[in-house]
Amino acid sequence: MAILWKIGAGLLALGAAGMGGWHWATHWRPSADHYALQGIDLTENPPPVEWRTLRAGGADFAYIVATSGADRRDPAFEANWAALPEAGLRRGAVHIYSLCQPAAAQADAFNIFVPRAGDALPAAIDLSFHDDCTARPDRATLVADLTRFVTMVETHTRKPVMLRVAKPFESEYSITTAFDRPIWAVGNMFKPDYAARPWRMWRASDFRRVEGVEGPVNWDVVTP
Repeated sequence: MAILWKIGAGLLALGAAGMGGWHWATHWRPSADHYALQGIDLTENPPPVEWRTLRAGGADFAYIVATSGADRRDPAFEANWAALPEAGLRRGAVHIYSLCQPAAAQADAFNIFVPRAGDALPAAIDLSFHDDCTARPDRATLVADLTRFVTMVETHTRKPVMLRVAKPFESEYSITTAFDRPIWAVGNMFKPDYAARPWRMWRASDFRRVEGVEGPVNWDVVTP
């Protein structure tokens, strides 16, 4: 019986340690002393967000998905876009780029849907592979198409875009060598080093828990 008791006590201790570690991981963020500007980015069809609560919890900005490809508009975008300045948060719009649809049509979709705003952060282009698109154009074609997209969006927003490049996409296309634009890199808890140039923004966690949002959020920091 004593042995069984010791085994049970050991398992409970391990469980408590595991729960403590998970709590630490889901509440971790890079040091605010080093990264003064921190915020979130939302996925498509995000849960409701209490923006003032999020601001009080240390978020300075939020990037929200506006469009995906040439034919998807996020239904939550307009309300969130209007609510962010009222809550004291800076706002940025994201376009999820599709390798299966024409670049010009995608740029038109973004430009029509996202209003030009002087207070807006640079528009971000998400470059990653998606299950609903198996197209893999050659690099020269992709660079030409992205150049067209970037030119059209920057003409509309009057600001340089930012490229959110996933590691598999960068490995396939080395896209960060083709565009002299700020890089938004992705890497949970570990600083990413896969881009050809230093990143400007880092998605440091995609499982952080914060007050004001149900479920995990993507937490981002900006280089000093």
